Amino acid sequence: MTRRNATRKSRTRTVVTWTAVAAGTAGLVAGSLYVVRMPDQSGGRQATLAGRQAPNTPKRSAGTLAAKLADRLGTRTAGAYLDSSGRPVVTVTNPADAAMVRAAGAVPKTVQRSPATLKRITSALRQSTSGISGTGWAVDPATSRVTVWTDDSVTGARMAAVRRTARQMGPAIRMVRIPGRLSTFALGGDAIFGQGTRCSLGFNVKRGDQDFFLTAGHCGNVVRTWTADQQGAQALGTTVESSFPGDDFALVQSEEAGEGAVNLYNGQSQDITEAGEAVVGQRVSRSGSTTGLRSGTVTATDATVNYPEGTVSGAIQTTVCAEPGDSGGSLFSGSTALGLTSGGSGDCQSGGVTFFQPVTEPLEAFGAEVS
Repeated sequence: MTRRNATRKSRTRTVVTWTAVAAGTAGLVAGSLYVVRMPDQSGGRQATLAGRQAPNTPKRSAGTLAAKLADRLGTRTAGAYLDSSGRPVVTVTNPADAAMVRAAGAVPKTVQRSPATLKRITSALRQSTSGISGTGWAVDPATSRVTVWTDDSVTGARMAAVRRTARQMGPAIRMVRIPGRLSTFALGGDAIFGQGTRCSLGFNVKRGDQDFFLTAGHCGNVVRTWTADQQGAQALGTTVESSFPGDDFALVQSEEAGEGAVNLYNGQSQDITEAGEAVVGQRVSRSGSTTGLRSGTVTATDATVNYPEGTVSGAIQTTVCAEPGDSGGSLFSGSTALGLTSGGSGDCQSGGVTFFQPVTEPLEAFGAEVS
């Protein structure tokens, strides 16, 4: 399993511990929690991730290599990505790092803007626009620019404020309009129920000899007791810790051990053997209880998104669609766990943008491993 370097994310998390907080008291904005309150459409499937396993892909993929090299370079890189031919490209700032990247089997690319400059830009954006929901930003490692997006709710004075900040940054900023409105999407991929809410299970994990699973924090904030059926007859687990906003993950203690696999919604399941970091350009899949299995491409990492309920930073941005009820579901590539479905805009009919909580962070925070 790949663990995230603890120094890469230093912001304060809002953590809800269920031993200290009564169920239902973590008050998100009414009506904006993107989860489902409707009859179960999963056919009563239990969240055990049963089924035939699909063939695994090689562990040492181009995406894994690019992410590992970027993590090794730390502040000396603006990030990594896969180019149009699938080659891992890692941005560098000096010849020595370029030689190291080349020797490891990746393509080095000298940055047009220093990582320090890009960090100053994102810090300025955080100060000026973090209170404007429907906005977000991420560094594009391929162009050494910062992409700033706004959804359809950002108009008038709010849009003027975002554009004013962007103009101050000059050509380092690229503005993008996202159709629809950004919102949190409230097993690998199977339905989980509680307090009149439906979300999706992310990954089954172990901490020592105890069994848990991960889901979205905006789900864990409002649900304490989870079941595998809407009627509440099949006990699944109890939320013990939840973090949202800031992050978007929750740890649920399982009633019994779950399989280390993700539901592919075709009678098969994908075995999950490790956790890793996503990289721009990587092909990924998402499993969720509303829309099943969907695929797309990573378009940004370490993204910041301002939901109506609060800001989430360090997110994975993708072209994978999602809908209400998919919250907490698994993002993966082959046998590697990558993230938990957080939120986005659009749907699986017209397409959309979806953000994911990187899975390596809760694994590190909770001292857990994928099972």
